[in-house]
Amino acid sequence: MAERPVRALLVVGETSGGIGRHVALLAERLGRHGVAAAVCGPASAREVVGPVPGVGFEVVQTSRLRLDAYVAARRRLRSLAHGFDVVHAHGLRAGAVAAARESQTPLVVTWHNAALVTGLRRRAHDALSRYVARSADLTLGASPDLTAAAQSAGATEARDTFVVAPPLAAPTRTRREVRAELGIGDRPVVLGVGRLQAQKRFDVLVAAAASWRGRPNGPVVLIAGDGPEREALSAQAAASGAALRLLGAREDVASLLGAADVVALPSAWEARALVAQEALRAGVPLVTTPVGGLPDLVGDAALMVPVGDPAALADAIERVLADHALAQTLAARGRRRAGDWPDVDAAVEDLAATYRSMLG
Repeated sequence: MAERPVRALLVVGETSGGIGRHVALLAERLGRHGVAAAVCGPASAREVVGPVPGVGFEVVQTSRLRLDAYVAARRRLRSLAHGFDVVHAHGLRAGAVAAARESQTPLVVTWHNAALVTGLRRRAHDALSRYVARSADLTLGASPDLTAAAQSAGATEARDTFVVAPPLAAPTRTRREVRAELGIGDRPVVLGVGRLQAQKRFDVLVAAAASWRGRPNGPVVLIAGDGPEREALSAQAAASGAALRLLGAREDVASLLGAADVVALPSAWEARALVAQEALRAGVPLVTTPVGGLPDLVGDAALMVPVGDPAALADAIERVLADHALAQTLAARGRRRAGDWPDVDAAVEDLAATYRSMLG
């Protein structure tokens, strides 16, 4: 008789991109490895996760909640989790709600983000971290520093996990076609991809771009993404004369990468950023910061600059644009580095094996 599938409930919090895409990928691929998955989370996350064939989505509020709503969310999660073999939460708030599952059901929590807050908010975050770390049977850190933080918070067992960027769809337009659409001709293109929020430090990229103002054939900065910093970045560019195009949320990142000369990721913190993986796979030179899991991810396949230093960022970008041999070297190193990463199915197979091991 065939062994029945392991039943896994994936719990997601508020997400605008990377985590939601990751959970959608897990939900889809786990079925190939003997795991029947379902997903729950806030209604806003359903749009990011999207419809996954054969996988249901149940609404459970896992974002910032009042106490009464938090209690109701935990009660709802406990009811939903009944009958599942394992619960896997993504993020601390999702983990806090998922901790309400029946005690005999194993709980896995993946830590995806670091806390970039201070004062009372930091104290609240640390308290939440301790609760979630001690409630989970297994904690997975999306970067080594997150794994270390979970261990410090009292995790029973914590280890690294590689959050693999889903493969991009093939480009739908050529480099020349993309550039023609945007009206940038042969000017060098610096591409940023990500949510427009403070952590990404796109303000540093705009400040770097301001150093090229007045150069008719100077680099143009394109940023694909949306978020709360959009108006501030637009105002900064207008005031400084930076050549900036805010493209909004895009589904054609592969085509944009094909049109780019360099990708800039000046973040204050990242785990193993999906855009860094996408850039190296595509052979586009990357300039980034030595934070979180990025050094472990890219090795010598990118140029590193200090966080918050527009002059250093501008200098590194200009080095890549001016030195064809350097750009080719970074592109080749990037492809080799990407070849050493686990592919999606290997990562999902490892997770499925982890679930089974927790069930004895």
